[in-house]
Amino acid sequence: MKLARLGDGPEIFHTLQGEGASVGMPAVFIRASRCNLHCSWCDTDHTWNFEGTSWPHVKDATPGYRKHHKADVTIEMDPIDAAQRIMAFDCPRTIITGGEPLLQEQAFLEMIGHIRKEQPEHQFEIETNATRVPSPALHEAVNQFNLSPKLSNAGMPTSLRIHPAALEFFANSPKSWFKFVVAGPADLVEIKHLATLHRLPRERTLLMPEGSTCEELDRSASWLAEICRDEGFRFCDRLHIRLWGNRRGV
Repeated sequence: MKLARLGDGPEIFHTLQGEGASVGMPAVFIRASRCNLHCSWCDTDHTWNFEGTSWPHVKDATPGYRKHHKADVTIEMDPIDAAQRIMAFDCPRTIITGGEPLLQEQAFLEMIGHIRKEQPEHQFEIETNATRVPSPALHEAVNQFNLSPKLSNAGMPTSLRIHPAALEFFANSPKSWFKFVVAGPADLVEIKHLATLHRLPRERTLLMPEGSTCEELDRSASWLAEICRDEGFRFCDRLHIRLWGNRRGV
């Protein structure tokens, strides 16, 4: 499997889930490299914004920023070896994130199967952009899907970021939770349109303020919380930003 590199090894780390329905729970994160989208504001651009690509990113204006050399930010690992690293943390929950994990279904299924042989009650979450329908085997194996459909502020055409068949599948799965990042009122209009059009369950749809610092989160948190209260959505903060800031591996 292709994983994001963190230091000399894979980006596998023990922390608390910072977002979504299981926020605050101890978990091991494993980050897949590669993505089928290229959001201009992505905070894990080391999984896809490689040298030779033409995709824009908000960091382009940052002095010293440049696209990543693929070999420097990617590590190849056998799924069984990844499973052993995860089990070494003695934590009952694993978050498979990315990038886009559904690009590597079979590898993650092998990893999940190996862990479940040793820890049958181990819980697995997958964080995905909701553009691909999982195989029946993966849907059965995973306990929770954390879906983050992308809005127009991601800087991509609708045909690339919105896949009706995938949204319909996940809208009908009790394992699904939808999460949208909200920067302003225009985002809310778009979210409500998508939720209505694709019948996304509001009780399992989370709205999260945009921000990579506490100050940025606070600018939107109070008015967004009121929207959630009045419209039937669930409010979602970013616990990991509150605790550790915008750092990798925590």
